[in-house]
Amino acid sequence: MSVRSRRVAPIYRKELREYRHNRALVAGMAVLPLLFAVNPLITIFALPASSAGGLRHQHILIYLLGIPAIVPAVVAAYAVAGERQQGTLEPVLTTPIRRSEFLLGKALAVLVPSLAISYAVYAVVLACVALFADPAVASAVVRGPDLLAQLLFAPLLAGWSIWVGMAISTRAGDVRVAQQLGMLASLPSIAVTTVIAYNLVPATLLLALGSAVALLVGNGVGWWFTSAIFERERLITGTR
Repeated sequence: MSVRSRRVAPIYRKELREYRHNRALVAGMAVLPLLFAVNPLITIFALPASSAGGLRHQHILIYLLGIPAIVPAVVAAYAVAGERQQGTLEPVLTTPIRRSEFLLGKALAVLVPSLAISYAVYAVVLACVALFADPAVASAVVRGPDLLAQLLFAPLLAGWSIWVGMAISTRAGDVRVAQQLGMLASLPSIAVTTVIAYNLVPATLLLALGSAVALLVGNGVGWWFTSAIFERERLITGTR
């Protein structure tokens, strides 16, 4: 798909301005990450030093990858349905901007704050573990491979959630329905990160590489598919 940055950038900036003034979205982006941060912290703080050996086979902090899986889905679900509901979508769609550029600008506006929140919460959790957890437990929990997984998989998971949420948003007529469906669609990603975090599925290099490739392909297909089902005329006229 041919994309011009000078067309994408205005959409990106416009979306960020709108998100800052939408209290419901801001609240959701603040509350949902906290829910994911509380569970591993409670678990880690309650562990005695004697459990450190067993923790070497777990990846508790991988659970925090649920943040870039669910937060972007909720925001992306608002991207088209919300603007359509407010009546601000039609003027933008009458411009020469291509649908792939329009959707990319919206996707980037969801991706950037979602990643900022994900990394910030992860940093806070690391600081809390270092300060308040038993030193042996902290040493067993905070490991290089898990840090690398957070760094690399957060944007891949966020991107996938964004395209799923945005695809739903292009077809939904109501923002709440779109967000609920977006959250449901993000549950498989959260389930995968949870079972890996608690070693129900062993975390291996092969699994990591396979997951990364699958998410990369999924992001490309997601952009293409969402662009394909984005019908400018239907959204402007309000027909189904």
